[in-house]
Amino acid sequence: MSLFRRPMPALLSACALALAATGAAAQTSVKMVLNWKYEGAQAWFFTAQDKGYFKAEGLDVEIDQGEGSAASIPKVAAGAYQAGFGDVNALIDLASKRPADAPVAVYMLYNTPPFTLVVKQDSPIRTPKDLEGKTIGGPANDGALKLFPAFAKIANVDAAKVNITNMAPNLREQMLSRGQIDAAFGYVTTVSFSAKAMGLDPAKDLRFIRYGDHGMDLYSNAVFFSRAFVKDNPKAVQGFVKALNRAIKDVIADPDAGVAAVMKREPLLKREVEKEKLLATLRNDMSHPEISRIGLGDIDEARMQRAIEIVADANKLPRKPTVAEVFDRGFLPARAERPSSLDRQP
Repeated sequence: MSLFRRPMPALLSACALALAATGAAAQTSVKMVLNWKYEGAQAWFFTAQDKGYFKAEGLDVEIDQGEGSAASIPKVAAGAYQAGFGDVNALIDLASKRPADAPVAVYMLYNTPPFTLVVKQDSPIRTPKDLEGKTIGGPANDGALKLFPAFAKIANVDAAKVNITNMAPNLREQMLSRGQIDAAFGYVTTVSFSAKAMGLDPAKDLRFIRYGDHGMDLYSNAVFFSRAFVKDNPKAVQGFVKALNRAIKDVIADPDAGVAAVMKREPLLKREVEKEKLLATLRNDMSHPEISRIGLGDIDEARMQRAIEIVADANKLPRKPTVAEVFDRGFLPARAERPSSLDRQP
């Protein structure tokens, strides 16, 4: 009997190694590019990674920093990444011009338009029309800058009378403060925290002309995948969205743990600032009233259709993509599994 028993541990060990190798081989690799540098408002991506939620769905996810909400779309379209987080309006633009290459959004995170023009509190610019004859600055890949032609048309601004200049993102608030530009493009939360880092009080020193207050109730940043990856790996896309949704609920319940995941990637960040930024994003960018009806992650098709028409008309796009070309809800978790309200966060 001993002759048969002695090889069993080695045999079991070999089997375990074989199974482990099989499991590792089954992992689907996903390279993802974010909208911006690592920050508090990306906590759910890192939480899903650290807690093993992606791995539990058979995914090996690599997450890279981004260079702007509009910049992530062409990177995914070019095949450098399979997934991205960025501005769905830039995606609409690409879907119109190159439908075969354009990624498809699968989870809507920023359902409230964050796009804004910011001026100093004492600026004579009070209405969009006052922008005529002035200089507005913004990073080349800024979402608000990309949407300015649409905003100008809706707000009855002669865009030909507006001078637009570009600068590095870290110079935007400095140039506005010094009077080198009259107004700046940006996202409300991003500009507010950059201004705070300079010692300014956004509530007292700045004023915001929000696109959403002037007829542009657009969606903003969504998670999207390349069209080829969606076709070839539908289960991977569904697993990614499931893991992300799970992590979002965790971060809403415990923002401190979410920020801790961000700090692991960028220890030089200021923890309290990133927590404040995360909570501001939940409050300002992700709390559109429609989520009580359709849940976070989904879209209202009529609203998205209006957004497509606004972007296509204002930018004179060659065609208006359909809602289905831009957003695919087929990978979303069930309605009951997605957040209906973000009011419970501290």
